[in-house]
Amino acid sequence: MSENKKIKFNDIFPVVLMGGLFVIIQGLALLLVKPFFKEGMQAFTNVNDPLNLAYIFIIILSVTVLILLIAKYWKKKAIQIILLGAIGYTVFYAFFLPLFDIFLPNISLWLSLILAALSTAILLVALIKYPEWYVIDISGILVGASAIAIFGISLGIFLVIILLVGLAIYDAISVYKTKHMIDLADTVMDLKLPVLLVVPKIRHYSLLKETKGLKEKLKEGEERDAFFMGLGDIVMPGILVAAAYHFIENGLLVALSVMIGTLVGFVILMSFVMKGKPQAGLPCLGGGAILGYIISSYILFGKLVGLTFFT
Repeated sequence: MSENKKIKFNDIFPVVLMGGLFVIIQGLALLLVKPFFKEGMQAFTNVNDPLNLAYIFIIILSVTVLILLIAKYWKKKAIQIILLGAIGYTVFYAFFLPLFDIFLPNISLWLSLILAALSTAILLVALIKYPEWYVIDISGILVGASAIAIFGISLGIFLVIILLVGLAIYDAISVYKTKHMIDLADTVMDLKLPVLLVVPKIRHYSLLKETKGLKEKLKEGEERDAFFMGLGDIVMPGILVAAAYHFIENGLLVALSVMIGTLVGFVILMSFVMKGKPQAGLPCLGGGAILGYIISSYILFGKLVGLTFFT
């Protein structure tokens, strides 16, 4: 009996911790929304232009194809360099530099640049020299919160909903049909970069000692010692959290409801994941976020509030 409880605890506790990462990343993003908007950090000037979505989908597909091609025909080290460059750029310009400008407004521009560059360099060195799971998670929190805040103030609510629906369809196809998302996850997991978040299932777990890829473990039916989730599964529904907070007057309750809806979708997703097979995350997570927005919007305002169609 005690063994069964222990097994259940070891399965459920990492899931609870991963749910906590949802709250931490999306909550931090909410704190960054107003400062980022004040700093003029929108990715798009016209937040309701449908072409914004075209740019995003093209970038996502292009990066996916590029990573898979490099992994198959070239050296994975090239992927590591590309992703580390993107991570460094993001945390420097979208987290550390605004952070120092916001909380240390009286320091000079040069000192702010130096502090941001130094903080970014420390993070990148840690990722290169010692990419243990907690280093990966800390980096993922910074990158994820920054991305959510930036795109949350850059895309209107209607566009975010379309984005979530489109990505949910793409995610389902790439996991269940083409299965290239599993290849992508296997590649980035092997590189130990903050594109995946990691929560250990056992004490003294070390990501550095992982020798088998995801596909290999699935083939052998071997149980994984850690719980992995793509950072995008937290970021994408998080964009609707940030957009609701930014574009709806007094929209904090709607934003929090979107976050709760995402967590409900996460619980449903985990009921499938715990059966041992990879699952597409965004159909449940994005669906939960959208339902959270719809339900809270009608309850609090009597209509779908904050929607602005193409302009």
